[in-house]
Amino acid sequence: MTAGMAAGVTAVVVIACAGGAYVYSQHHMRSLLETARNTALAEGDLIRVALEHQMIENDRTLIADMVQNFGRQARVERLAILDRTGKERYASGTGQVGDMDLSSPTCQACHRYPAAQRGSSRVIETRGGTVLRTVVPIRNREACYGCHDPSHKINGILILDIKTDQVREAMTHDLRWLVGATALITLLLVGAIGLVVRVAVLRRLQRFETAARQIAAGDLGRRIPVHAGSDIISWLEREFNTLADSVAALIGEVRTQRERLETVINSIDDGIVVLDTRRNILAANDAFLARVEHSRHDVLGCCCRGLQAGGCNVGDCPTLACLASGGRQVRICERRTAGGKVVWEEVHASPIRDAAGNLQQVVEVWRDISERRAAEAHLAEAHRLASVGTLASGFSHELNTPLATVLTCVEGILRESASAAADGERIRENAAIAREQVLRCRSITQHFLRMARGQRSQGDVVDVEAVIRGVARLIEPTAREHGVRVEVRPMEAGTHVRAEEAEFEHTLINLLLNAIQACRSGGKVAVEVEAGDEVRIRVRDNGCGIPPENQARIFDPFFSARQGGTGLGLFLSLHFVRRWKGDLTVESTPGQGSTFEIVMPALVRNAERELVS
Repeated sequence: MTAGMAAGVTAVVVIACAGGAYVYSQHHMRSLLETARNTALAEGDLIRVALEHQMIENDRTLIADMVQNFGRQARVERLAILDRTGKERYASGTGQVGDMDLSSPTCQACHRYPAAQRGSSRVIETRGGTVLRTVVPIRNREACYGCHDPSHKINGILILDIKTDQVREAMTHDLRWLVGATALITLLLVGAIGLVVRVAVLRRLQRFETAARQIAAGDLGRRIPVHAGSDIISWLEREFNTLADSVAALIGEVRTQRERLETVINSIDDGIVVLDTRRNILAANDAFLARVEHSRHDVLGCCCRGLQAGGCNVGDCPTLACLASGGRQVRICERRTAGGKVVWEEVHASPIRDAAGNLQQVVEVWRDISERRAAEAHLAEAHRLASVGTLASGFSHELNTPLATVLTCVEGILRESASAAADGERIRENAAIAREQVLRCRSITQHFLRMARGQRSQGDVVDVEAVIRGVARLIEPTAREHGVRVEVRPMEAGTHVRAEEAEFEHTLINLLLNAIQACRSGGKVAVEVEAGDEVRIRVRDNGCGIPPENQARIFDPFFSARQGGTGLGLFLSLHFVRRWKGDLTVESTPGQGSTFEIVMPALVRNAERELVS
């Protein structure tokens, strides 16, 4: 700063002095030239008077000697006398002035003006400004009429050339002294200013720098000594200390709030971690560090992919999906602890944006849902048992009918076989009927047992048509008991979805039971399938419908608009369908009926079905 101020002051002073020196040199040169002109003019008049006196006495030798004597002066370049025609008659030195005519610059100095404006003499600067030429006319007086024609006004011209080198040398000498003295004064002035600035300003400003550095380093109690006075630096000292007090208070408040926030975040059981766009860990709470089994020092700044033990093993990374879509993402991952225990985590990835709306970071929240999954499994089991209880009466009726038929056929076989004239064809017919009814009982029993036990299918590719028709057979007795007709509309064969067959059947049974219970006697429930890139399974009824205020809550657990309902059927059905990457929606009009629609990705590949089978 000192060097910059010195350079700036020096530059300003030098520029000002240079301008002043230039103006002074020009003015001084004009003054010296004007003095030289006046001197030359006076000497020319003096010589002219002496020459006129000698010419009156007609002493030519004395005129020549006088011209030579005047010409020997050191400051005189040349002295010459010309006659009225412009021819040189007398001259000092060896050179020649030369003849002059009216077109020459010397003559035009006077003759370019009208006769009334011409002076008796005029000074002319020639040879590039190195010689001052004084032209003095020698007039024809009465005393001269004896030798000169009275009609002539001028008998000749006296030319006096004065050297200007001495004038310029004097001006240069004065200018050098001026520049030298100015430079010395400038140096002294800059030094004095620098000393004053350093003592009065910079030394006090350095205290600001020192205090600011120490405050930035963490010494929040550092302050500047305040000097009494009303100058600007004293005011800055007071304001700086006030600002430092405010900053210290704010930093203290921020630290308090940060510690409080860290305490709150670390007290949360859910793991919380903040990641940048490259998935490097910026911050994490204690619960997350306990999950990944690493210290805070080990994970901060590292990529989450480098966390092996306890890390996320979900294939579809929620953070990458959040960075790609810019929206909140939720994933379920399975984590195995150091003791070998399997823990299920629900990972929520939410974007953090700056003021311009650009995604800068992602915060992940890890929530242990192992107990929730266990509770959901218990709820599913309880609801499955409730569904089994609902179907029990219809199931017994469904079995009694084919068993009664089998009993009749067996008794007929016994009677026919005891008779001597037994008809073999009748016996075979009764036996075939009995066999068919027994197989029917076995099929019904297998479907019922699989649904009651919650057994999963061997494969994960489900034939939609087969499952729907099997569920329709199970639900048929309950529908007849309520006086409701269940219609399975024709569908495209070979339509498959990827799901767990037991959960798929459970979902359809829930929807059909709800539809049957919503209808009065004589009502109708229809099941239809629309196959394409997605498989859409619709269950329509013409029952009482769902009030608008309940439609947003029917999928909540333990909410039921029907007396005696558990409120778990639709909740579990939605959970099952979303686990298969599908969705379950409802459209309902009170008094006209409802339509529940299951939407799932289609798998129309018979070859894959054959491999699974």
